[in-house]
Order: sequence, then C-alpha cells, then structure tokens
Amino acid sequence: MSDSGPDRANFCYRHPDRPSYILCQRCGRTVCPECQTQAPVGVICPECMREQRASAPRTKPAALTRMRSAAGRGAPVVTYSLIGITLAVFVLQLIPGLGVTNLLYFTPIAVSDIALHPWRLITTVFVHSTGLIFHVLLNMYTLWIFGQLLEGLLGRWRFLALYLLSGLAGSVGVVWLSDQSAGVVGASGAIFGLMGAFLVIQRRLGGQTTQLFVLLGINLVIGFVPGLNIAWQAHLGGLLGGALIGFIFVETRKRSQQTLQTWLLVAVGIVLLLLSMRYVFLPIG
Repeated sequence: MSDSGPDRANFCYRHPDRPSYILCQRCGRTVCPECQTQAPVGVICPECMREQRASAPRTKPAALTRMRSAAGRGAPVVTYSLIGITLAVFVLQLIPGLGVTNLLYFTPIAVSDIALHPWRLITTVFVHSTGLIFHVLLNMYTLWIFGQLLEGLLGRWRFLALYLLSGLAGSVGVVWLSDQSAGVVGASGAIFGLMGAFLVIQRRLGGQTTQLFVLLGINLVIGFVPGLNIAWQAHLGGLLGGALIGFIFVETRKRSQQTLQTWLLVAVGIVLLLLSMRYVFLPIG
C-alpha cells in the first residue's frame, strides 16, 4: 500500500502532529518551536541538550544557562523586529521636514538611467501611506499572523530571507507591470510572498489550503478595483517570488542540501536584481 500522506520527516519527532522545517544541529531530527533550544548556530533538540549539559564543564551556573535558553526558545523575534522597525519608520514619516517617505519609497525611475537608488527596492516595504493608518495596521497584523507561523516553521534566517526577497520581487513586479513613473509604498508585496510560500508549504505537507486560496483571491481582486490606488503589481510579484522561495525550501530541506538551498536563494536574489534593472538596460530617456 502506498503512503499518500505527507513525509513524516517534516514533523516534530516528539510531537508527530506539528509540522516543522527546523532540524537539530547535532542529530538532524526535526523539532517544533516548543522543542527547540537556541544554540550559537541553529537549534538543539531536548535529548541533545541534555547530553551537552551532562558533558559540559560546569563553568557557568545551570540556572543562568536555562534562563538564556528559555529566553531564546521559540520567540518569533524576526517577526517582532520587522513590525517594530516598520512602525518606527511610520512614526518618522509623520514628522514634518524629515522627508522619510520621499527617501525610501519605490518607483521604477529609481533604478534607471535617470537615477540609481537601488535601496528603494527593499526600503519601500518599511514605509506606508500616512493618509490612511489602516494601511500600516492591516499589513502589520497580517505580518504578525503569517510571521509567527512561518518563522517557527522555517527558522529565523530563512524567514527573513523569504520576507526580504518577496519584497524585492514585489518591486520587480512594479518595474515590469506598472508605469515607469509609478510610486509605491507598503509591505504588501513581502506579505503576499509570505502567503505564497505558506501556500506551497501547506500543500507539500498535505494541509488544507482552500481558505488561503480564498484569502489570496479576495486580496488580488481588491487590487484591481478602480480608485483604491492599490499596487496589484507588487502583490503579484511578491506572491510569485514567495511561492518560488517556498518551493525551494520544500525541495531542499534535508540537512545535506543546506548549501544548495543557500546558493539557490542567492541566485533568486541576483535574478531579481537583474530584472529590477530593466530601465538601466533599456534607458527611459
């Protein structure tokens, strides 16, 4: 009889009902956020942690070690940091005379023969419309929901790479699908990337995706409603970029494939940067 269910290696060895993409750096077993203990590099499972403590010289109080481990265990610090940075930038945007929005927003002209401000490809995800506070609040609420899910599933550095590369893909979508003088702000491209990656991972693990398809469909359709001034181009670019990165994570999750995974992410970043330079290769003027 063939096994049509998800690969059991994708689930915590102590909690078989909890999917995870994090491996113990010592034994290679899959561990969920609850079972992870942060190490200098990666995480360690409870059994390996006990072995390490038993064999380690007692140079530090055990209570101090446990406190440090508990402080770093499972907290989605990257998600919280991204939200904190975005809200701090929004406050700075409200201060007259600083010109934060003008410095950080994205327009295709910013990467062209007219100007070369490549940082805007990424910094645009940290600025939002100051005329509608619900823009930043809705984006941060969605980031909080999907960030907690994906950061625990992928790990902090993979999640950060997913967020930033999805934001970059959103800017590339604007370059190729918008008018060359369009100006965009917001984290929507990066957030759509999170949803795209989560959709791919959920399908790979055999989870339900119907509700996520409905959510994506509604948000994509809203972007085409006249008068709302929503950059659907960034949404679409971020969604496709996030789905690609999610596919890379799914197909290269084995410990022996970590180097390949890193190089594939680097390749995606390079390709996106080259695509963003459309108006450098094909000048506007």
